[in-house]
Amino acid sequence: MSARVLVVDDVLPNVKLLEAKLSSEYFDVVTAMDGPTALQRIAEHPPDIVLLDVMMPNMDGFEVCRRIRKDPKSAHIPVVMVTALSDSEDRVRGIEAGADDFLTKPVNDVALFARVRSLVRLKMMLDELRLREQTSGDLGLLKEAASPDLGTAGAAVLVLEDSPIEQRKLGDALAAAGQTVTRCSTVAEATEALKTGAHDLFIVSLGLRGEDALRFCATLRSNERTRHLPILLVISEADTARLAKGLEIGVNDYITRPYDRNELMARVRTQVRRRRLQELLRTNYQRGLEAALTDPLTGLYNRRYMAQHLPGLLAKAAAAGKPLALFMIDIDHFKKVNDTHGHAAGDAVLKAVAARIPDLVRAEDTAARMGGEEFMAVLPDAGPEPALRVAERLRQAIAEMKIADPAAPGGLSVTVSIGVASAKAGETPEALMGRADAALYRAKQAGRNRVVVDEAEAPKAAAAGG
Repeated sequence: MSARVLVVDDVLPNVKLLEAKLSSEYFDVVTAMDGPTALQRIAEHPPDIVLLDVMMPNMDGFEVCRRIRKDPKSAHIPVVMVTALSDSEDRVRGIEAGADDFLTKPVNDVALFARVRSLVRLKMMLDELRLREQTSGDLGLLKEAASPDLGTAGAAVLVLEDSPIEQRKLGDALAAAGQTVTRCSTVAEATEALKTGAHDLFIVSLGLRGEDALRFCATLRSNERTRHLPILLVISEADTARLAKGLEIGVNDYITRPYDRNELMARVRTQVRRRRLQELLRTNYQRGLEAALTDPLTGLYNRRYMAQHLPGLLAKAAAAGKPLALFMIDIDHFKKVNDTHGHAAGDAVLKAVAARIPDLVRAEDTAARMGGEEFMAVLPDAGPEPALRVAERLRQAIAEMKIADPAAPGGLSVTVSIGVASAKAGETPEALMGRADAALYRAKQAGRNRVVVDEAEAPKAAAAGG
């Protein structure tokens, strides 16, 4: 994995040493000797990660980190503080300033490289989600969302720790901070807990006796439900090699025993906030995707969705040797509704008709608004005669509706014309739609408010309403 790394340190030998080590691992390294220069580098060409010294003149690393986090354009960039300080208060202060990790010099190379790769991997994923969100917004597919809650209150945390003392220490600290804690002593207990509840964070002890904590972490990463949830590993000083392996398989962060409670909570806050940001981006992207495939007025699928979905339905029906029917549905004299009662009434008619179509077909059938007053329904596993009965029932149900309109005391009534066609072997979606559309045209020509079946099935095409 290649990435752009910004190394910030006021001591030249330190800069050169880190630059050489990272370059040997094929990272693209940029350097800065002070805070203002680092911020300038970030503004000009944002890196994928920042390795930041704490003790610098004029502007220390804490202030640099705070400014990185304050700027929306750089707030998502991972920051690892590298320093000679080992006091827990300084470590907590760094994480409170927004640092993702805090490493003490001299830094173990294996742990450093694994940490950089892990954080860069996360950033790349978030960058992709952010880009998708921005694209959806630019296309007008994503409406403004409510302000996100990126705090940690109410987070559900699963703790896997087989030492009763350590489990109590972890659980009590989390509970005191308002988190909901599930405490497990074995992998089997944790696995069972995953089946019964959703979680925001997993805290796993690397020193489980008689069990493989890293295998459990790997299982979490391979499971669809838990793949994206953060994992915080609790390690001992002698666990550096295994820590590197954990970071490689997807562990997000770690804390070393003996740890300070404030340091623990700072790391928990970082991971839960990251989880909630990630979920927000994912939800917004999904909302944008749904908007791209859904008609905003009626809530039915749109023409774009049907164009992608119909070929698959036809191929599936052909492979199974089963029938498939397609309806083209058009509201009769819709222009007259708009001209007489206004466009608000027209919208009410469209929504009412759209609501009736799913009610009168099966759950496995697909309905879409194709544009204007025209709709489509696709009925897999429906032969000509059942399709005709469904179409006639739908026509009659719409004709009997009364649609509320302040300008019409008794409500509005509308009718629809429906063209029906059944799929032929090897037929393209365009050909099938064309035949259904031709049948719809004949229904209009014959006086509207009726169902007409494609001419190829004319002997079975009884047609008409009143």
